[in-house]
Amino acid sequence: MNCCRFLPLALLGLALWITPQFLHSNEPTPAPHDDTKAQKADDKEQDREPDVVYWPTPQNVVDKMLEMAQVKKDDIVYDLGCGDARILVTAAKKYGCKGYGWDINPVRVKESLENVKTNKVEDLVSVKKGDIFKLDLKDASVVTLYLLPELNVRLMPQLEKLKPGSRIVSHDFDMKGAKPKETVTLKAKNHMGIEGEHKIYLWVVPWEKE
Repeated sequence: MNCCRFLPLALLGLALWITPQFLHSNEPTPAPHDDTKAQKADDKEQDREPDVVYWPTPQNVVDKMLEMAQVKKDDIVYDLGCGDARILVTAAKKYGCKGYGWDINPVRVKESLENVKTNKVEDLVSVKKGDIFKLDLKDASVVTLYLLPELNVRLMPQLEKLKPGSRIVSHDFDMKGAKPKETVTLKAKNHMGIEGEHKIYLWVVPWEKE
């Protein structure tokens, strides 16, 4: 009789002990840390509309830009917003120097890589998709630009960190607050065959302030 009286209490105790174990065993397992999330977030951030409309630089303007920058074999050329990489390809073929290009538009990057391969300068020229306003430019000795004036100004905090003696050349657009060392005007036909005047601006780091 004593056994019968205490049996319900024993069963209740057993139930109270089992229940937490059961609940714990059914808790969701924490997801493993995914190191690719940060990279995906960065890629997504870079998937934005380009800051400028693609407009190819005429070849004779490209040649003059590199001439004004006095490019040599041991230079490292950065082209910010490289389009089809024609500046980098020309620098590699003509001067034998290394070049690196970035463009936010994946279509332009694809065209650049095809151009690099067609001209067989893969050992000298590298092109990547990226946001030019987040780049560390310290390894460049020559930087080429074909952006809008306000974008050139936006790049100034990065450009002023270049090594002394580094050259910056810009097609058509100046950089307010920085006095050019040289400005050249020449005529050239664009990709539609229309001839017009083109300006090229040259700065040498550290530049003279306006």
